[in-house]
Amino acid sequence: MSLLFQLKEPRVWERFCEYKTSLVCPDSLKKELRKFIDDKAYLPVCERIEKGERFPLPKKSVISKLGTQKKRVVYTYPYAENMVTKLLTYLLLRKYDGLFANNLFSFRPGRTAKDALLSLLRRPGIGRMYSYKVDVSNYFNSIDISLFLPELEAALSDPPLFAFLKGLLCEPLALDRGRPVEEQKGIMAGTPLASFFANLFLRELDLYFESLGVPYARYSDDIILFANTREEAVALAETVRTKLSERRLAVNPAKESFTSPEEGFVFLGFSYKSGVIDVAPASVVKLKQKMRRKTRALARWRDRNGLDGEKAAKAFIRVFNRKLFENPADNELTWTYWFFPVITTAESLRVIDRYAQDCVRVLISGRRTKARFNVRYEDMKALGYRSLVHSYYDFSEEERERRRHGKE
Repeated sequence: MSLLFQLKEPRVWERFCEYKTSLVCPDSLKKELRKFIDDKAYLPVCERIEKGERFPLPKKSVISKLGTQKKRVVYTYPYAENMVTKLLTYLLLRKYDGLFANNLFSFRPGRTAKDALLSLLRRPGIGRMYSYKVDVSNYFNSIDISLFLPELEAALSDPPLFAFLKGLLCEPLALDRGRPVEEQKGIMAGTPLASFFANLFLRELDLYFESLGVPYARYSDDIILFANTREEAVALAETVRTKLSERRLAVNPAKESFTSPEEGFVFLGFSYKSGVIDVAPASVVKLKQKMRRKTRALARWRDRNGLDGEKAAKAFIRVFNRKLFENPADNELTWTYWFFPVITTAESLRVIDRYAQDCVRVLISGRRTKARFNVRYEDMKALGYRSLVHSYYDFSEEERERRRHGKE
């Protein structure tokens, strides 16, 4: 039976709901999903799919990449259609997981960034190897659909499903500020199905390195591999470039790097050096840049409206508590969820804590002079400030307790 026909089955939606609500996500999103399922709001979309009716055009948005001047293009479908394609993606990723090599870690059931990193660190002698890391340039939106469609059809062996997906991928139009425009969209970054498509398009590359036994991992458009010598790493890098070129893709030269064993390596926001796993320096810099921008914006808001500094500080704390500890959206992971289970040091967390506290002190005191240190740590805690370092140690203690009781 085609996966398309499962999209209107209540029991399938209940399984999906159970999975989504088991993840770290806001209660508001859980309630939205529950209401969507209880109202059977998916049925009109499913009926239109079964009739072969045209799917709504995706909306194009251009968003800023955190900490840079660069922009990226993403696409979104209307809410009901987006929810239905989320369920379809959930089903696809589970039914066809067996297609993929063990060195692929993105968007797969039971696999995380933690697994990607730890799988590499389990390789004997990895700390004495040279690494090559690269990102595929504009991966999602650069995929050539004419190359991808035959592979998608062969992988699925599901004619109704393939016909539906082909219709989405071959749609030439998108809505740009409300107006239909024609453009090449690739697999449409931002849409739920893009995750499955991104895994599938470079499947042969993953299988190739798996067959060679090369220490290698891919997480969507991020690739890292290891070799015993720099010369071997350079040769393998040329193989990656060649195979990407055959797929009509290119590497991002700004994110292409070789490292020696002494330098360690960086992957998926983590750094590894001499047996220590930490938050990558670039991730720390990006977060500090975001904190600086938010501090400046809130200081202007405070001064423009003649507000008490504590009000601006509370707003800052609320924003970054959500990003670091809670979960602002179901497609964005918090720092605690992403980093805490993996890192083995609090050094970078300590740097961020100091920077965040300085931002809060500036907002409360209205000064960047030494007078800002009159704001005590207890004052910040009273406003809701939470320390990453303290939270990390609490997490580590809880994890040790959980493992200890699990063994008993």
